[in-house]
Amino acid sequence: MTEKDTHPSSTHPPLPPTSEDDQFSCLRLLRSRRVGISTYKRLLIEHGTAQNALAALPEVARAAGVTRYEICPEGVVHAELNAARRAGATLVAQGTDAYPLSLAALSDAPPFLWVLGDVDMLQRPAVALVGARNASSLGTRMARRLARDLGEAGYIIVSGLARGVDAAAHLGALDTGTVAVQAGGVDTIYPAENTELAQNIGKQGARVSEQPMGLQPMARHFPARNRIISGLAEATIVVEAAAKSGSLITARDALDLGRDVLAVPGHPMDARASGCNMLIRDGATLVRDAADVIEALAPIAPTYPELPLEPPRPPARDLRETAQLHQQILSRLGPSPVAEDQLIRDLGAPTAAVAPVLVELELDGSIDRAPGGLLTRAS
Repeated sequence: MTEKDTHPSSTHPPLPPTSEDDQFSCLRLLRSRRVGISTYKRLLIEHGTAQNALAALPEVARAAGVTRYEICPEGVVHAELNAARRAGATLVAQGTDAYPLSLAALSDAPPFLWVLGDVDMLQRPAVALVGARNASSLGTRMARRLARDLGEAGYIIVSGLARGVDAAAHLGALDTGTVAVQAGGVDTIYPAENTELAQNIGKQGARVSEQPMGLQPMARHFPARNRIISGLAEATIVVEAAAKSGSLITARDALDLGRDVLAVPGHPMDARASGCNMLIRDGATLVRDAADVIEALAPIAPTYPELPLEPPRPPARDLRETAQLHQQILSRLGPSPVAEDQLIRDLGAPTAAVAPVLVELELDGSIDRAPGGLLTRAS
């Protein structure tokens, strides 16, 4: 019995549990050996109830060539429910009002989520913000600023509680609302260095996991966590990511859902920026600040956003105008740092026209950007 050949025979999701006994049986079915999400949903569809599916499961396993099959013991589920009670976690079932609609759109949406904290936060408009664990100082500052500004504009920030960009994003949005999706049990904090942050998120935001209580995360759990991060959000922003990284898996999951992917560009010589630069090359929206994100997304309220937006950007320049602006910028830059806003004033051109050209020059290695918005011509 494998996930490959156990697709549900109906496109309609099974009905949510309607009682504590039904919920117990559903959880027991999902926790049984070799029962993944698609098998779980197929069994409920075919047998009507979780109790019927549990009774049929040993025979289903035998027919699939699995001998001596045993369903999940009742004591295991009792232990999980007791652990959740002690931790103060809430079980949210797919199909109930508390389950986030954005996540229900996944073909492999988790049948259950453990939530520690504010369950209502899962219903608010959200943006995912992910990136490198070994993020640079500039990367973490960018993540924190984006999270803060987007939070003030009304968005919940979703991330994965990892070190680096994830931690910075949660910190930036702690006062406005953040959701941490965990690879292990919702009561198991990883990495340990984020213990205080995780505790604060549990008090001020929400921690979420599809895994059993107490489960220590393993490598295979992280890609599954990433799909929930992108599934909870209407857009995913990547800040610093290597060409092969979990952040790009999250971005790909978002694209598969037809949702927006945005990326912060970085220097082409920095391996931590290669994934973001690839995303932008392939059509992701380039992000310089929260205003770029807000512009790319639909407003979430008539008065939204509170952040000041730049004026509409001018039409795309032709190649001659672009080349002229390149030369004007390079001629004004040398080895001595110049502030970006000073350069823009010297050029006498609109910020909206100069900023994308500066990004192009930075990406191709013609200029270097130092902390504090200082620019130099590359040597």
